[in-house]
Amino acid sequence: MGVRSDLEASFDFDIVDEFFDHYTMMVESMEVMIIDLSKPTIQRRSINELFRVFHNIKSASGYLQLSSMNKLASFVEDALEILRATQKPITQETIDWLLNISDMFAKWQEDIKFDNELSKINFSLLKLPDLEQQTL
Repeated sequence: MGVRSDLEASFDFDIVDEFFDHYTMMVESMEVMIIDLSKPTIQRRSINELFRVFHNIKSASGYLQLSSMNKLASFVEDALEILRATQKPITQETIDWLLNISDMFAKWQEDIKFDNELSKINFSLLKLPDLEQQTL
């Protein structure tokens, strides 16, 4: 039994289906928002949009008791909060880290779609880039 079967055994099918639909849209939009962080004219908007995406994933995964997804979303949300507080440009290191984060959430999307167990978090994702020393 995979993650989707577990969810459907614990929650109403419509809730699980709605979660997966919204989760898919958020995951598919992440990469563009992350790449947009390198564009000074839309950087603020992209940070705020990414923050909302991870906040929504954190909330939904918490409700559905998807612990690893919830913890990583919370971790990224905290990092994005630091980035929201700075006026400095986002470094390529941070953009690359966020792209790797996006890949993890995309992997989980596949896990849910194909009713696999949720993949383990790649521990390299838990090493934050230097968010407080954002420079050109």
